[in-house]
Amino acid sequence: MSTTTPGPIDRWWQAARPRTLPAAAVPVGIGATFAAHGVNLVNTLLCLLVALFLQIGTNYANDYSDGVRGTDEERVGPFRLTASRLVPATQVKQAAFLCYALAGVAGAALASRTTWWFLLIGATAIVAGWLYTGGPKPYGYMGLGELFVLVYFGFVATVGTAFAQHNHLPVHVWWWGLVAGAMACALLEANNLRDIDGDRLSGKRTLAARVGRRNGAVLYGVCVLATVLGALYGGAAAVGAVALVVYIPALQIAFSPKTGRELLILLKYSARAQLVTGGFATVWFLVTR
Repeated sequence: MSTTTPGPIDRWWQAARPRTLPAAAVPVGIGATFAAHGVNLVNTLLCLLVALFLQIGTNYANDYSDGVRGTDEERVGPFRLTASRLVPATQVKQAAFLCYALAGVAGAALASRTTWWFLLIGATAIVAGWLYTGGPKPYGYMGLGELFVLVYFGFVATVGTAFAQHNHLPVHVWWWGLVAGAMACALLEANNLRDIDGDRLSGKRTLAARVGRRNGAVLYGVCVLATVLGALYGGAAAVGAVALVVYIPALQIAFSPKTGRELLILLKYSARAQLVTGGFATVWFLVTR
């Protein structure tokens, strides 16, 4: 954890984990442009707001739950509000609920313009976000975090945004849900590989903590491979080629002997690769579809 103390505003921004925000924005960009027949700007903006507020809310919820459990005491990653004791835990919890509420408002507006089924899907996303590290038996502590990320930051966000454009699901959009979800899982693996030692000491059994540093690198590689294959089967080999190239620096770090704080750079490389791949895919679909 950083040795410098961030200011009152910066501490909240850091705890929102800005390097994870591409996981929310990328599937929305891909889903909106892959749908073709023109982008519905209002619905796309609402999808983006839902995704961003859910992401930030889950980050704050994770900060709160890990902090009160003492899991973050051994972290080597970015700043945490609760563990730092600079902000009362109740305020972090309230911030999480506020973000979830804002996601709900945006989701209700989106549902009124598309389908009310989005309200039910959004409600499950909020519950899943809280129970990731909250509740009596957080599934993030059982190695199931990747499943949550793949489902909600992959298929739900991408396919949902595509449907929200014209109330229609385009062919092959599920492959792009896999692309977005696999990149989000790679981001999660980058975070968990760094924290293996601390997570094991605190009893947090993430998938990376269960399989170990070496096999964790293989998991990271599988995420990248799924990204490339999803793009190929989704009909855009160019996007797969770009993904393969931009993930090379991250793969080199993942398969290196680096551990702990030395892996901080992996999160940066992963977020950058996700943003570049998602941005390229978005532009590609705008031009070709």
